[in-house]
Amino acid sequence: MQKIAVFVDVQNIYYTTKSIYCRPFDYRKFWRNLNRKGQIVMANAYATNRDDNGQRKFQDALHHIGFNIKLKPFIQRADGSAKGDWDVGITIDIINAAPTVDLIVLLSGDGDFSILLDEIKQQHAVKTCVHSVAKLTAKALIDASDEFIEIKNEHLL
Repeated sequence: MQKIAVFVDVQNIYYTTKSIYCRPFDYRKFWRNLNRKGQIVMANAYATNRDDNGQRKFQDALHHIGFNIKLKPFIQRADGSAKGDWDVGITIDIINAAPTVDLIVLLSGDGDFSILLDEIKQQHAVKTCVHSVAKLTAKALIDASDEFIEIKNEHLL
């Protein structure tokens, strides 16, 4: 049975599914489907902490499914822009997991991760799978993954 590590860029998935479909991603269905492919030995969901009740309920639901929730403070800048990017944290966790698993599953459309996927495939005998909304996913990320699964209506609540 293959060992699977899952890494979810929560903000990326939230905003891309909201933008294209106006509906949230179904994490329970995703977990059930992935669990059929092997043993999920690590599952991290990376989010920003805005400290609101709805977000806490969502994070509790992810935790109940089986995800380890990693939170970074949400920072609102004086100019109105926001900060809460998890790219470096996700990258470090994937690099650390790659030698110990057979499959890395990334939920994100961020093209910055394409270099990471190329590197871990070169350095380790690990397969990669990306789940994201195709219209909002960088071509470089799709090309870097061994398998790309487009998030469609059937993957949503």
